[in-house]
Amino acid sequence: MAKARTLDKRRKSVSNIRKMTHTMELVSTAQFRRSMARSVGFEAYVKRIARLVSKLVNVGTKIEHPLFIPHESTKKALLFILTANNGLCGGYNAGVLRAALDQFENLSKEYDEVELFVFGKRGISYLDYRGYEIARQFTEFDHNPAYENVLVLANECLTRYKTGEIDRFDVVYLRFVSISQQYPTAETLLPLSDSAIENDEEGFDTTEEQEYEFLPSPESILEEVVPDAFRLKLFKCFLEATVSEQVARMMAMKAATENADSMISELTTMYNRVRQTQITNEIIEVINGAAALQ
Repeated sequence: MAKARTLDKRRKSVSNIRKMTHTMELVSTAQFRRSMARSVGFEAYVKRIARLVSKLVNVGTKIEHPLFIPHESTKKALLFILTANNGLCGGYNAGVLRAALDQFENLSKEYDEVELFVFGKRGISYLDYRGYEIARQFTEFDHNPAYENVLVLANECLTRYKTGEIDRFDVVYLRFVSISQQYPTAETLLPLSDSAIENDEEGFDTTEEQEYEFLPSPESILEEVVPDAFRLKLFKCFLEATVSEQVARMMAMKAATENADSMISELTTMYNRVRQTQITNEIIEVINGAAALQ
């Protein structure tokens, strides 16, 4: 049986670790609430844009925007992989990377070249270790991605798709559904699809019969709205990835804190038993020594 001093030292060590995990849990909870509030507010705006596109289509506008037209060429596909800069977030990074490698293999079978844009130090180090060629690396998109930074990348993707430099654009990230449910998702953003826009409209009453007047014309409005819809969908992916990361870290640190509490309780029980045994042995030795002197 371990000595009381050793058990007490281990108990103090676990207690210090418990303080750190609990602090990280509180920080992740605060960041999750901020990220969640931002994502929910932005999602309403995305749905409104999707609703506008749907209304334009319903009034008889035929979508002939270049972003909706698939390319016949299969030269190059662009793949964004959204991971975290830090660990201690459970299976967040592992889940995203598994889905990313599967999507990379699927795209490689269809396209001559797959260009990788990797976000987050964890994904960069893992893919570099595995020998994948990373075209561009990003570590500045942390727990609070700025729309201005994503907008630069979105415009670059739009230009490259319109000019035919890339023929498809996919994003792999951890999609947020609820606190207890997030799952890796590989989503095709270019070319855009009617179904993707209709999915973003979920939650609105599409049965209402209203008449709209579009000026100067539905086609001209659609020409402006469709690129914005793509930019917003891309930024939405970054926001959901951020929310999912904070949830994963919050739950991981909560589990670590609970495990530390359990270990402290077990070590305290063991310490008390060992200490009680030592005290009992000391008392017996005193009694035996006193009896020997008589």
